[in-house]
Amino acid sequence: MKGKTKLIKKDGTRLDGRKPDELRPVRMEVGVLKNADGSALVEMGRTKVIAAVYGPREIHPKHLTLPDRAILRCRYHMAPFSTTDRKSPAPSRREIELSKVIREGLESVVFTELYPRTTIDVFIEVLQADGGTRTAGITAASLALADAGIPMKDLVAGVAVGKVNGILVLDINEVEDEYGEADMPVAMMPSFGEITLLQLNGVLTPEEFEEALKLAEKGIRQLYEHQKEALRKKYSLQKEEV
Repeated sequence: MKGKTKLIKKDGTRLDGRKPDELRPVRMEVGVLKNADGSALVEMGRTKVIAAVYGPREIHPKHLTLPDRAILRCRYHMAPFSTTDRKSPAPSRREIELSKVIREGLESVVFTELYPRTTIDVFIEVLQADGGTRTAGITAASLALADAGIPMKDLVAGVAVGKVNGILVLDINEVEDEYGEADMPVAMMPSFGEITLLQLNGVLTPEEFEEALKLAEKGIRQLYEHQKEALRKKYSLQKEEV
């Protein structure tokens, strides 16, 4: 039953050995797809997400063109092999909703006015799902946009905070998401401290909500350092090759 499963051990650690305020092991890499204008791979624990960006490019059909800015289009999709049970390749209602949520989380960051009458297409593919796929998705998409050279106010990084056995925990995995009492995905522009995505499934008190936001920001700032390091690594390698 949700909320009743024992997810915190007697020593205060979680089932995977992490402390409540600890991220899963993180790996980020950019430029992983040569056919895309920008791409990124983000791994958070066993969750693996790849993002590809194409554009700015001519938009089809033409009637969607906007005279003053680019259109940002986003597709979030879970591969059929990403979950334990084979998922239908057709887009689900959840995937359509998350595509919209992630697009809105990125729109306020990208300088779309620099590219009128064009489209910037973002594709997010979940290769393996173990909780936190939407936040890993927006983190990967932001990196892919940066890799494509799209001007942005800041990178966007995201993480989900959960409440399990009455305790707030950072970067929840699938078991904690399924059996916990609350799940709150958050994405931010770390340099500005501005939230671009915020959702809450479950119930938190006002005090818990404030604490959860602080915990999310702590994790996001750590992810931000990983993002910057991934970009630095790619371009330092390019300099060495030259």
